[in-house]
Amino acid sequence: MTSEEWESLCDGCGRCCLVKLEDEDEGEIHLTRLSCRLLHVRSCRCSRYHERFSLMPDCIEITQEKIAQIKWLPVSCGYRRVQEGRDLAWWHPLVSGDPETVHQAGISVRSFAMSEARVKEENYARYIIDDFEPA
Repeated sequence: MTSEEWESLCDGCGRCCLVKLEDEDEGEIHLTRLSCRLLHVRSCRCSRYHERFSLMPDCIEITQEKIAQIKWLPVSCGYRRVQEGRDLAWWHPLVSGDPETVHQAGISVRSFAMSEARVKEENYARYIIDDFEPA
């Protein structure tokens, strides 16, 4: 798969851009409803996509080689679905032909997340959620 084909598997949900907190004692990853400060929540797109790794050192590149080790990706993620041998969902832009279906289906963080830029880091734990999977 070419880099361009791989990139096209991104459904534009923004879930991978939610801030995750690691429990240092247990090693557990906790998901929050806070998004990376670079995510434009309304569009669910990175505002500085080509600079994201230099601007946000904890930003993780989702590659074909790393995908199996990234356990926090949601089951709805196009990258994860393909890696697991599943088809893309009906709302995925490559299937529907419309980048809005991911939002219409309630899969994206558009109406859910808020930027971490609006919250003091010491308060991040207040925004931990149990899960964010579609029904």
